Parts: sequence; structure tokens; C-alpha cells
Amino acid sequence: MLSEPRSGRLAAWGNALIAGLVSPDDAVLAIVGEDAAHRVEGLPGESAPVGLTLALGRLRTLGASGLRVALPVPGHPLGLSGPPEFNARALEAREAVVCHGAALGLVPEVHEAGPEGDVHVEVVWHCLPVREAPPADVPSLGEAERELAEALREATEVLTRLDVAGSGPAAQAAIDAYRARVGGAARSGGRVTGGRGREVPAPGYPPRAVRVLELAQRVGVLISLAYRSGEGGAVSASEMAARAAALRPVERTARRAQVAAYNSVVEERERGRG
Repeated sequence: MLSEPRSGRLAAWGNALIAGLVSPDDAVLAIVGEDAAHRVEGLPGESAPVGLTLALGRLRTLGASGLRVALPVPGHPLGLSGPPEFNARALEAREAVVCHGAALGLVPEVHEAGPEGDVHVEVVWHCLPVREAPPADVPSLGEAERELAEALREATEVLTRLDVAGSGPAAQAAIDAYRARVGGAARSGGRVTGGRGREVPAPGYPPRAVRVLELAQRVGVLISLAYRSGEGGAVSASEMAARAAALRPVERTARRAQVAAYNSVVEERERGRG
């Protein structure tokens, strides 16, 4: 499912901090969320991993005026601009944050320990050089919203055509459960939420970005249901392959929309300066 990536939290609340809309403590609390701890390794001027508060402050002094998200998968380097070493690390993690104004990027490495139900999660963000160039295949927020609305219709049609129990009440129940989870995280983590259970990325983001993220998450729920209903041998291998082929472009559109929403604050700021 397309849930909120850690890179999305880091970029969104980092952008709010850079804009002076939140305090460093509130930004770090929101970024860490339910994880145990986040550290940054490889930061220029630091010989050992440091905490997020110091890291975000250092990135600003190094020239970072905004943070963008990348959500690449094999064959689709979404949001990346190179060099190959950074792209490879980001592709392995399937997410990254790219600094605007400083030639640096951050890739998360997640460490989990403990029994099921009591997992201890620590995240190390590896700071690496990036190429200062336009990110790959990122649409504008308006384009993403239009594409995503069509993708949602296509996903529903595909699920109905394939007789998947994911285009009606089951899908809505899953979406409601997702909203309940993020709502609980928001209350426990000091996050900011919008109306009707929608999660606002961070202060400073426009309402359209919230709508786009909600649509992307809805599409992600439908895709997740489509694959889940094929588990256990009830669906043949050929049917699963057909399902994957039909839903792959829909999932691609949803990821592009997520990146456009998280990056919208930086893009809007740059248009204002132009």
C-alpha cells in the first residue's frame, strides 16, 4: 500500500522548519513518529552520526532551502537526478530526500528488532552527494491531481472487471482503517490533521496537496486489496500476472502524485522567486 513514506515526513516537516512554521523540537517529533530514533550519518563536518535537530540545522547552514522527495522503483527513477551512487542507494530503499540549494541527499536505512507487536525501529539517514538537476518525471501538482483522478477510476474498473473484492465496501473499510491508523499516529506524535481524517503533510502545505495525497493513498489501498485477494492460491499465476500488468501504471501514477504533493511547497517557492 502507498502509505506515508519516511522521506515524506522528513521533507514535509523539514520544509515547515525551514519556513519558520514549526519549532525544531516539533519537526523532529513529527518526523520520528512511532520510530524509536532517527540519526543522520555522513553529514559534512561530522565524523559520527548525529541527531535530526543538529542535522536539519546543518543542512540549512549548508544552503538547503527546501527538501524534495524521491520514490524510485526499478525502471522508474522518480524524483532522482543522480549521481549513480546516490540513485542506487535510493533505489534500494525505494525512497530518498533531496536537498534543494545544497548538493546533498538523504537515504534511509531502517533497522528493526524485537518480537512482533513490540518492534523497535531505528532509522539511519545516509547523507550523500547529489547532482543539482531537475528531478526525474515529477509532474506539477495540478497535473498529478488530474492524472490521479483518472487512475482511481481505472483502478476501480480493473478491480471490478477482474472480480476483485476491492471496489466496493471492502475498499472503503480498508480506507477507513488506514485513516484511523494515521489519525492515531497524528494524535500520539503531535502531527497536524485536516478534516474528515485527512493527514496534512505539515504546516505550509496547500489544500490541493492534501487532496492529492489522500487520493494517492486511496489508490494504494485499492492496489493492496487487489493483490491481497489473490493470496492463498485462489487466483492463478496467469490471473495474478494480468492483474499486476493492469495495476502497474496506476501504481506508478499514484507514486508520481505523492512526490508532486510532497514537493509542492518547494516548487511553489521557486515559482515565486522566478
